[in-house]
Amino acid sequence: MIANRPDWCISRQRSWGVPLPIFLHKDTGEAHPDTLAFIERAAQLVEAGGIEAWSKLDPADWLGAEAVNYSKGQDILDVWFDSGSTFQHVLKGSHAGAAHESGPEADLYLEGHDQHRGWFHSSLLISCAINDRAPYRGLLTHGFVVDGQGRKMSKSVGNVVAPQSVSDKMGAEILRLWTAATDYSGDLGIDDKILARVVDAYRRIRNTLRFLLANVSDFDAKTDAVPFDQLLEVDRYALARASELQAEILAHFQRYEFHPVVAKLQVYCSEDLGAFYLDVLKDRLYTTAPKSLARRSAQTALWQITNAMLRWMAPFLSFTAEEAWKVFAGAKAGDSIFTETFWAFETPDAALLAKWSRVRDIREAVNKAIEDVRSTGAVGASLQAEVVLGVNAADMALLQSLGDDLRFVLITSAATLVAADELTIKVSASAHQKCERCWHYREDVGANPAHPTICGRCDSNLHGSGETRHVA
Repeated sequence: MIANRPDWCISRQRSWGVPLPIFLHKDTGEAHPDTLAFIERAAQLVEAGGIEAWSKLDPADWLGAEAVNYSKGQDILDVWFDSGSTFQHVLKGSHAGAAHESGPEADLYLEGHDQHRGWFHSSLLISCAINDRAPYRGLLTHGFVVDGQGRKMSKSVGNVVAPQSVSDKMGAEILRLWTAATDYSGDLGIDDKILARVVDAYRRIRNTLRFLLANVSDFDAKTDAVPFDQLLEVDRYALARASELQAEILAHFQRYEFHPVVAKLQVYCSEDLGAFYLDVLKDRLYTTAPKSLARRSAQTALWQITNAMLRWMAPFLSFTAEEAWKVFAGAKAGDSIFTETFWAFETPDAALLAKWSRVRDIREAVNKAIEDVRSTGAVGASLQAEVVLGVNAADMALLQSLGDDLRFVLITSAATLVAADELTIKVSASAHQKCERCWHYREDVGANPAHPTICGRCDSNLHGSGETRHVA
């Protein structure tokens, strides 16, 4: 646009707009030699009498006898020159304190792609002329809103979606999430079907957040937090994964890329948390003793993840993040989530991430095998299943490191490992009785006559010293 720009000028031949206070010689067309003084005088005139003061001015009042040789200019300041020079007045004037030491540049200019020939363009030209540099450090260009079929909004077509109507019907939060979730580098599509998908995404994020808040409601980080090196392994993995994701999110924010953040947050809620970590964690959260190391380790990880997730959400789910922050942090915290900085995680362990990535792959294969057997009616819930895994030497060592916790990771009542050249999975229904408390099928259900409907693990958690969990 700069290399191939059309002719630019600082004036327009129109009768409305910001006037150019110039007197032109009737014969030569040259400006009066005192033009610069007249411009300053005109500025004072307009400041005192408003924009119409110039148009009402009689040239004789300023030029005296010379007035017969001059006519008052009728051109106005070109609107692009007018708006393009705002940096000089804003960053050096009303908001001078916001200017950086290296110059008066704005951090970001943000407008539609039509401004490559307008405001972006004129601002660049004028600032280079005055300051020998661009007036902005970054420039964000966005497309325009169209309907779901890519058509321009038109009253005659009847495809106009008014922001206020969306806000009234679904809430401003849905409108904000749609904006953040849409790739603004092109035109932004919106219609009822698109908004319905945004609502689904919002519910997924909000429901995940509700689970997190509920499960740290009895947790005080000052007294209950478990030191990082004492956390169960899967909890340390969950924090490493959250740290890894946060690094990606912050990198996107630095580049003003918002839709990848929304997409990754949705995937994180549905896959990393919903389909794996929280799924594995439920047994430990619900069946172990309230103040046990196993449960406090889980809560320590959830508390940190909640802290981080609220900060990730805040830029585009502002109301939800603020509402949740009041519940999560209570009166002990600052007034707002927006006074907080991003959460500081421990440096993620690459080996731990790689290990659990493989564990999750195997778990996904087991889930598929259980689902295939479930479709035949041989088993119901996954906890009714017992699995025998045939694994190679590398996977054998990896899974053996989980010990008896492997069954909790797979959410089965039993898991046995055998050597094999490649992964094989055998699923069968447990022959044992179901514990009415943890729902695991165990041979020791009813072992204590005083509690005939629960397993030995639950009996210990309720009435004894409690179970010991090492990994998961």
